[in-house]
Amino acid sequence: MVETQGKMKRQEIRMLNRKVMEVTGVLNVDSFDSEEFQLETECGFLTIKGSNLHIKNLNLEQGLVAIEGLVDQLAYRETGAPAKSGGLLGKLFK
Repeated sequence: MVETQGKMKRQEIRMLNRKVMEVTGVLNVDSFDSEEFQLETECGFLTIKGSNLHIKNLNLEQGLVAIEGLVDQLAYRETGAPAKSGGLLGKLFK
């Protein structure tokens, strides 16, 4: 758990065989395509990279995102840090 301004934040990531993943504590889905998801979570921005990625379940009221596909990488960046990739549009206009 992460403490932010005296308030405890909670996030869980569950993954089964790198093919099914559930993330809790999600505030927003910033961008996604079949190779990369960028999620704003209570613990910072989370980038998920892989192949054939797609949303299985999305419920932002509960802060839950379920993703299917082959997951290759998970990485956090701090809130306010620039994103390294702009999703599909960012890749097209590089």
